[in-house]
Amino acid sequence: MANTIFHPADSRGHANHGWLNSYHSFSFGGYYNPDRVQFGALRVLNDDTVAGGRGFGSHPHDNMEIISIPLEGDLQHEDNLGNIGVIRKGDVQLISAGTGVFHSEKNKNANRQVQFLQIWLFPNKLNGAPRYDQVSLDVNDRHNNFQQILSPNPNGPGVWAQQDAWFSLGKFDAGFTTNYQLQKPGNGVYVFVIEGDATINGKQLNRRDGFGIWDVSQLEIKADSAGTEILLMDVPLNI
Repeated sequence: MANTIFHPADSRGHANHGWLNSYHSFSFGGYYNPDRVQFGALRVLNDDTVAGGRGFGSHPHDNMEIISIPLEGDLQHEDNLGNIGVIRKGDVQLISAGTGVFHSEKNKNANRQVQFLQIWLFPNKLNGAPRYDQVSLDVNDRHNNFQQILSPNPNGPGVWAQQDAWFSLGKFDAGFTTNYQLQKPGNGVYVFVIEGDATINGKQLNRRDGFGIWDVSQLEIKADSAGTEILLMDVPLNI
């Protein structure tokens, strides 16, 4: 029998720093909830909005897979590995921090905000060589379909993570139904509804709701409104 957890959008942690407005699905920074520290290998899911021209100065990470998924605007990245670039909607970025990396992120544009999801995964191997990965994907391939954006496969599709995890994004018409097969026994899926409304294995979800489910082999997914956008994070539960 399936096990589930439900994280309504309005139950998330919240920190508004003026230049940064951030919602936390899991404990982060000044928000701590002992019941919401992680979902298996999934440690952080932050829904961040950064004001024009502002951003995060150079700061360190180690032994974490850090994924950025832009939803709106342009996010500029720079790190001590020599990577300088901009990610936009349709792009996915991953930093495999390994033994340690310093990076900065800022809103490239002074006149409009940037909105992105920042996600942290525990790696399945510690102290690896730091690595940067970025891909540009065709968002049209997500129409009534789950497009893989992350996997453990160095050859893609999507970015390559140091973890037995698979992420997929889909955007669906109202009433469209589909199934998702879990990639590995022992994994669970954390569903995040970016936009719209959906029913997952009978559970009704709305915009920015989170829903974890495990002890199942597949998900039954129905979009309940036009333009429903869903992120699926298929991750190991035992780490």
